[in-house]
Amino acid sequence: MAKIMAKTTAKGKQPQRQKMHVKKGDTVQVIAGRDKGKVGEILRALPRGSKVIVAGVNIKTKHVKPMREGEKGQIQTFEAPIHSSNVMLYSKKEQVASRVGYTFTEDGRKVRMLKKTGEIID
Repeated sequence: MAKIMAKTTAKGKQPQRQKMHVKKGDTVQVIAGRDKGKVGEILRALPRGSKVIVAGVNIKTKHVKPMREGEKGQIQTFEAPIHSSNVMLYSKKEQVASRVGYTFTEDGRKVRMLKKTGEIID
């Protein structure tokens, strides 16, 4: 898999990780780019670069040379990361993408909810 490097700041330090509105395991819909409209599950969240890897979205190919003699070369496919701002949480029940809101449950726990449907995610 390709190594993901975050951009460095002027002093050469790594940027602080950003709070993202999506987490690993969330179902999201892509709202911008070549794969606009596709729905998939987040396989991995990369908060340093504010990116996510979504199943079946942003598929790239990599040509791998043979390592040993007699072995054949391969063309591998993998999901490349996309920016978290290009995805929205998706409700499977209502089949609609929505922005994220935060609310408190009766026991005082802060949870994420979909603004359009009111569905609790966490």
